[in-house]
Amino acid sequence: MSITLPGPTLGVVGGGQLGRMLGEAAAPLGVDLVVLDPTPDCPAAPVAADQIVGDFDDADAIDELAARVDALTFEIELADPAVLAAASEEHGVPVHPDPGTLETIQDKLVQKEALADAGISVPEFVAVATAEGLERVVEEFGGVMLKAREGGYDGRGNVPVETPEEAADALDAVGGAAMAEEFLDFEREIAVMGLKGADGETRTYPVTETVHWEEILRESVSPARAGDAVVAEAESVARDVLDVLDGRGVYGIELFETKGGEVLVNEIAPRPHNSGHWTIEGARTSQFENHVRAVLGWPLGPTDLVAPAVTANVLGDVDERESATLRNVETVLDAPDADLHWYGKDDVYPLRKMGHLTVTERSDDDADRDALLLRARELRDGLTFRDA
Repeated sequence: MSITLPGPTLGVVGGGQLGRMLGEAAAPLGVDLVVLDPTPDCPAAPVAADQIVGDFDDADAIDELAARVDALTFEIELADPAVLAAASEEHGVPVHPDPGTLETIQDKLVQKEALADAGISVPEFVAVATAEGLERVVEEFGGVMLKAREGGYDGRGNVPVETPEEAADALDAVGGAAMAEEFLDFEREIAVMGLKGADGETRTYPVTETVHWEEILRESVSPARAGDAVVAEAESVARDVLDVLDGRGVYGIELFETKGGEVLVNEIAPRPHNSGHWTIEGARTSQFENHVRAVLGWPLGPTDLVAPAVTANVLGDVDERESATLRNVETVLDAPDADLHWYGKDDVYPLRKMGHLTVTERSDDDADRDALLLRARELRDGLTFRDA
């Protein structure tokens, strides 16, 4: 392959924070982004060459996007696989990851069935459609995590159900067809950012530990504070997952480490993922740059760790939606070991992801990750959207 600059134009369905960071990574490569998003002046707009305002499944808007770019990708699972495939064929523009992979992943039940059929270890799961059925499953499993089959994200669409009496309300909360998973007594949650490039090449980033509260990712710790055997198993499982999926790009593979040291797949995202934001400062090539490279069929960048890193999400600490003004930013800017990323969202509401910061230790590969985590939390907790 002969690559020349200026480079091609990449079309991205979705212009949120992931689109913004894709644009930031694409620019040094000479690659322009055109993003499609329903929100005018979306977070990615300042770093993109242009934005098409339209819904993620708007066939006309996606057709317009495909006509203007050299390759297509997406940063949100709400993209319509059939519409993407049709636009790709109409304009002779490749789309990655493959729309078929997106279709499989969009439905959490279908996703789990595909993994189980491939012999990949997952928690016990079952489809549920009625309160009576869920009551039986709760009794059998001794409690479950109920998940909406489609549309859930950032913990939304996930409802813990501990007793049969909670079944009806839980089904109402997820809004219809759902999947119930057994409650796991897990040691920690971990993740691997997997990467598929041209000619079937695959790579993985170092295993990351993810810290959740109220079903929302709060921090990530890289490398994970897990034993060598668990790390090796997580890497092996991630490679098995990549073998099941079609299409180039980055995949966020979320995992459980059980108390017994087993590694089970939780969920997969066919795109860059919050669990991999640490790679911007902590890896040789960020997940965003490698996603751009992979989708375009360019050589992949190294995924090696260059510094232990802890990322802390900056979430909305307000009581209701309001205009976003982040305060005390100087406390992070004054810190020599921290990097701040602002997502450019105009409004903040409770628990909305507004940005993140990453603390790195560049002087010692054996850095105390507990201390890094405490440092990241201290800096993050000093930021606020509330008036003094």
